[in-house]
Amino acid sequence: MNYARFLTAVSAARKPSPIRMLTELQQRSPPSLISLAGGAPNSNTFPFQSASITVKNGQTVTFDEVAMKRALQYSASNGIPELLTWMKNLQKNLHNPPTASYSPESGQMEMCVTTGSQEGLCKVFEMLVNPGDNVLLDAPTYSGTLAALHPLGCNLVNVPSDQHGMIPAALKEVLSRWDPSEIHKPGSTAPKILYTIPNGGNPTGASMTAERKKEVYELARQYDMLIIEDDPYYFLQFEKPWAPTFLSMDVDGRIIRTDSFSKILSSGLRIGFVTGPKPLVDRVVLHIQASTMHTSTFTQLMVSQLLHSWGQEGFLQHIDKVIEFYRKQRDAMISSADKWLKDVAEWHTPSAGMFLWMKLKGIADTQQLIMEKALEKEVLLVPGGVFMINSSEPCPYVRAAFSLSTPEQIDEALKRLSALIKEAL
Repeated sequence: MNYARFLTAVSAARKPSPIRMLTELQQRSPPSLISLAGGAPNSNTFPFQSASITVKNGQTVTFDEVAMKRALQYSASNGIPELLTWMKNLQKNLHNPPTASYSPESGQMEMCVTTGSQEGLCKVFEMLVNPGDNVLLDAPTYSGTLAALHPLGCNLVNVPSDQHGMIPAALKEVLSRWDPSEIHKPGSTAPKILYTIPNGGNPTGASMTAERKKEVYELARQYDMLIIEDDPYYFLQFEKPWAPTFLSMDVDGRIIRTDSFSKILSSGLRIGFVTGPKPLVDRVVLHIQASTMHTSTFTQLMVSQLLHSWGQEGFLQHIDKVIEFYRKQRDAMISSADKWLKDVAEWHTPSAGMFLWMKLKGIADTQQLIMEKALEKEVLLVPGGVFMINSSEPCPYVRAAFSLSTPEQIDEALKRLSALIKEAL
């Protein structure tokens, strides 16, 4: 693939930071090297000496004085080597991406660590989206994505979706505005990227079927588009076997995938990953060099030590426990919705994620209902308009999260919502 055609002018102009290159070269050098090149502070002046963190299973993650000095120092922009190696092996075992064996120029699978998957998404958008570009996505979608894309001056083109995610026939209809034979001609306005959350979508809870993914991927091939597979809820799929990912079917090197540990290890540690074709991931790393420099070395080492002590089997056992918790929370939400909202709302049961997306019957727009009257009833949800491309248009939907509240609180909240809706009607 010609990856250069996807890059913005700013991204194409980025060059590796000479200072960062020297720093990373020094980190790979033998201890006998005497370097006067690095601009790093002396870690002997830092006040922290050691740490010991107790894991719920009784294990400990420890930082002795040597490890602490490393944890508090600058590190490579693409991530610490041992965490990257562990994650690459996990990606290969979970997804078996065809690109793992490709040459770098042909789109070989590469990874980098990001400060949460949100940073990865923002860097990818900055790398690929020019003002005036047409970007395809299936709204309603994650409000953070809309916040990242709107300032870039692109045109957001909605592809209709349902409880099974993006509808391939609708995507085909949207793409029919362009002739595939002309997409590489100068001045073509054909979309170059398609964004989607394939599992437990935020806010809808929708999950795309394997068959739909295959159809969407074939259309991406036909129109030479990149697919941004934003999958923070991949590990929160309630039923097995898990659906195959776009990455698992990527024979061309056209998938950029973002993963997150926020939902399964910690949202505050801010550990995410970008996986994709090496020429593009290398560009993301250049964006990181010029902005955040790298994700916290301390949190990377902390997570890496935990993962290496668990192994992949232990990690997946932890995931099973997390899934069981969220499945019970989901079931509590659906049970209470059936109890209180059957007459005033409609919804589909999510098969992944943390959210229930509900359409309120007889309510044209939920903005005022939630932001003003719901607070009076001491219940709070998110009005659906914030997840739409044009948030000013009336929207009859609300998003309810079942991640934090107890089943008893969920039941009381939906009881209050029911009373609120009936009062409004």
